[in-house]
Amino acid sequence: MKALLLTLVVTLCLAFRPATTTYQALPAASRLTWTGYAEAGSWAPSGLLQLRRGTFTSDGATIRQGRFEFDMNTITHTDVKLQEHLRGADFFDTERFPVAVFVLREVVKGQAVGELTLKGIAKPVRFPVTVTPHPKGLQIQGTASLDRTQFGVSYNSSSFFQNLGNYAIRNDFSLTFDIIAKADK
Repeated sequence: MKALLLTLVVTLCLAFRPATTTYQALPAASRLTWTGYAEAGSWAPSGLLQLRRGTFTSDGATIRQGRFEFDMNTITHTDVKLQEHLRGADFFDTERFPVAVFVLREVVKGQAVGELTLKGIAKPVRFPVTVTPHPKGLQIQGTASLDRTQFGVSYNSSSFFQNLGNYAIRNDFSLTFDIIAKADK
């Protein structure tokens, strides 16, 4: 009798568990904007970065896990010299490291928790994220504040170099994202 009751309870729990849906990010409909900051003054250059691909699963209420790839060769800025410098060895070395990867482990209380691999260095990251319905599926928005020096990008960081004056660049930069994803059929 106990075995029958236990089997019935487990069956009912599984029957009412929300279905898991896999979503594919739509790179052309998504937007990623980076912003860097001068150590002194208000200079804050920004540009775009292209999402290469992304997938995640959701149980209808919560994103459970995912993987997002960013094409570092697409990092842009209106100043072509700065753009090339960002792609070079002083910054993101896109020739050697053309792809950055964010592996999403879970979303807990509005915080995305996962691991970012940039320039071959993987570090845990956490940042606020909102997920809302979108006509094409789901929309994921947020801003991650990242310490570039944790990923081997120390160019003009006052943590590594002294007497930089107005040439010092803050260690943190932000990546604001607006990702549109559709459910797999």
